[in-house]
Amino acid sequence: MSNFKNKYTIQLFIAFASIYVIWGSTFFAISVALKGFPPFILSGFRFLIAGFLLFLWQKSKGQSSNSLINWKKNAIIGILILTGGTGLVAWGEQYVSSTEAAIAIATGPFWFIALDKKNWKNYFSNVPIVSGLIIGFIGLILFLKGSISSSNHDTSSTLRIIAFAVLALSSISWVAGSLYSKNNPADQSTFMNSAQQLICAGIASIAIASFKGEWASFHLTAIPLSSWFGLSFLIFFGSIVAYLSYIWLLEVKDPVLVSTHTYINPIVAVLVGWIIASEKIETSQLIGLFVILFGVLLTNAANYKLSKRTQVKIRKINVVLERISNPYKYITHY
Repeated sequence: MSNFKNKYTIQLFIAFASIYVIWGSTFFAISVALKGFPPFILSGFRFLIAGFLLFLWQKSKGQSSNSLINWKKNAIIGILILTGGTGLVAWGEQYVSSTEAAIAIATGPFWFIALDKKNWKNYFSNVPIVSGLIIGFIGLILFLKGSISSSNHDTSSTLRIIAFAVLALSSISWVAGSLYSKNNPADQSTFMNSAQQLICAGIASIAIASFKGEWASFHLTAIPLSSWFGLSFLIFFGSIVAYLSYIWLLEVKDPVLVSTHTYINPIVAVLVGWIIASEKIETSQLIGLFVILFGVLLTNAANYKLSKRTQVKIRKINVVLERISNPYKYITHY
């Protein structure tokens, strides 16, 4: 029993490390790959190759894939999480930096709360969660204000505003897919489910690329070597290692806790962009990031296993916040 628990703990550690570090690095890998690939062709190649590799591996092990219901469920999950979530990030990174894109979607846990309607009563009666939502929204305003007024870019403000709106849509799509995945799991192995999701997302991305006319300006011979490296990283690490970790974590942990990768990813993305590409970030953007992260921390506080001393401190803070929000409740009547 002890060995099983240790093995499970190690698996959790590796899985969370994958979605924290690898996905934080994929924002930069996308920006590199975009120098040679249009956004949805890039996403299509990334998902299809990763999906077929996983699919063939599973079929070689005798895994069944004949259930149309499972294909349908996985198609919905793949299109929402991957095509809508990640594909739109690639489109947005044409007009904003990789660090800005990572920060813009750090609000993912807020969207989990907004879309998880069946738990609204619990969420909105919880003072830390409501406080975290308000603080996160203030942080988002600070970040967007600094981003739009930043002088470290050549793209017009209008295009950047549209890009940030698309990034917000990508975050909503990702959360919707994650909640659907949690509530409507397909009855196959994690590997086969992920393979089908990636394949469906790849097909959808290629269809969008065709609709947008991306193939007209696409030439394989014009792709620089760095973009091939970026695509390879996205396939093997972003779409296989990290995505498998994410889908498995959704099966064994609360989705709000799993979504905490969205506030580690921006920090990793900022460090990677700064170290490798010398990407700059405005002070107001940085302040906005930390305000957002503090808000996310508050909204997720109930999911963390804290020491008794820390729990006592949090309860005291909650009492203070509740007194501020509803002072009449604590007036003594004589």
